Amino acid sequence: MGDVGEQWPTDAELLRRHVAGDSEAFGELFRRHRDRLWAVALRTVCDPEEAADALQDAMVSAFRRAADFRGESAVTTWLHRIVVNASLDRLRRRAARPAVPADEQTFEALAAQDSDPVHATDTRLDVDAALRTLPPQQRAALVVVDMLGFSVADAAVILDVSAGTVKSRCARARAKLLPRVAHLRGNRSPGESVSPAQGGDP
Repeated sequence: MGDVGEQWPTDAELLRRHVAGDSEAFGELFRRHRDRLWAVALRTVCDPEEAADALQDAMVSAFRRAADFRGESAVTTWLHRIVVNASLDRLRRRAARPAVPADEQTFEALAAQDSDPVHATDTRLDVDAALRTLPPQQRAALVVVDMLGFSVADAAVILDVSAGTVKSRCARARAKLLPRVAHLRGNRSPGESVSPAQGGDP
């Protein structure tokens, strides 16, 4: 099958090549993870233009800071952490802009549509509207754990908080989000069952 190592370099190898001066390596690394990095930016800031700016800021930062990567986590975890930080920075800069509350009638209108693919875009927009009602830190935790499927341990690295704080933020976010999106999930909560958060920060 040939030299598989050459055909499919690991993320860490691509990063090493980039640091060593390979002009193609970082672009390949970004293409490999672009969709998930875009998803975390978009779901965290809930605005396509802001998400595009946040992702660009993050990739410029990762490009410049690649030599600082010490291999203490997976490269993809490191990249997601940079994207989350860039997204939260964007939200902080826009903090003076009032949040747009979700329209309850929008969610009710989708109750009878089930999983008709024709309405997939509307459903996504409604989920985004619901996410906007969450505090940024809770939103980021929910996106990383429930929407992107990272473990609590990896999410703690990405968000730079303790595992307990990740669990607390997710529990609070689920409790707030569930009433708005339960009909989209057949009345199932995302992730584990919702229970009152014990301590942790908001």
